[in-house]
Amino acid sequence: MHDLPPGLRRARETWEYRGEGRPDFAVEPGKGQESAWDYPRPPRVEPDDRRVEVFCCGVAIADTRRAVRVLETASPPTFYIPPHDVRIGHLEPSPRTSICEWKGRADYWSVCVGEKFVEGAGWSYPEPLAGYEWIAKYFSFYPSKVECYVDGQRAMPQPGGFYGGWVTAELVGPFKGEPGTGWW
Repeated sequence: MHDLPPGLRRARETWEYRGEGRPDFAVEPGKGQESAWDYPRPPRVEPDDRRVEVFCCGVAIADTRRAVRVLETASPPTFYIPPHDVRIGHLEPSPRTSICEWKGRADYWSVCVGEKFVEGAGWSYPEPLAGYEWIAKYFSFYPSKVECYVDGQRAMPQPGGFYGGWVTAELVGPFKGEPGTGWW
């Protein structure tokens, strides 16, 4: 962590929860469910062989069984899709970028299907920070902007407008993104 710019180091230190135990307000998971409060911080990257699909206007933008999930305390998983399973011809670079204190600089992508243009519908990390190399050049998408599915179940968006977690029935929260949860 000593090689990180001071701003990223400070950002990593500000989180109130680090997956070391569920707070009292966390929902207890039922059979076959996961709690976002059992995920670690720093986030963990793991493979997921379920079918992950992304659609816009009925057109498949991505389809894979080789996704990886990024799991972070208080957030629903974010699914990343390898570039060879994304129909790149439907993506256009967006001028937007952001910085994650764990993964590094994200580039954003707009989705184009016919006349439909969805600004900033997805993102990727061209050169992620150490520990997140697995997701280099993989794509993720916002369930609030395009249709995202895990094994046929449509994912709902994480609360708020910034985070890109995929909420499915297998997951319980509450989730970071609601007002007042910025430092969860």
